[in-house]
Amino acid sequence: MVLNLFLQTAPSGSSFLGLLPILLIFGIFYFLLFLPMQRQRKQQAKMLAGLENGAVVVTTGGIIGTIVAIEGTDTLILRVKPDNVKIQVTRASVSSLVTGETKKS
Repeated sequence: MVLNLFLQTAPSGSSFLGLLPILLIFGIFYFLLFLPMQRQRKQQAKMLAGLENGAVVVTTGGIIGTIVAIEGTDTLILRVKPDNVKIQVTRASVSSLVTGETKKS
């Protein structure tokens, strides 16, 4: 008879308590990973939309140049020092601004 008492399983609690650790882990991942990535994407899109002539930028390939012209919605002409070579790049290839201030060409 005592053996029967041990073999019987206790009634499980609510299913919500079983899901609570999974929901907690998902919440931690959201606040530590996904939310900062969304903020960074928004800042990058804002920076790309605000590019103008005379801004000094760095491309994803590491080229530093000054924007000379903006052609269409997604093409930029950069002047690269020391020989003032002009190259054509896409707007999406710009990774950052060198300075917040723009220089007049």
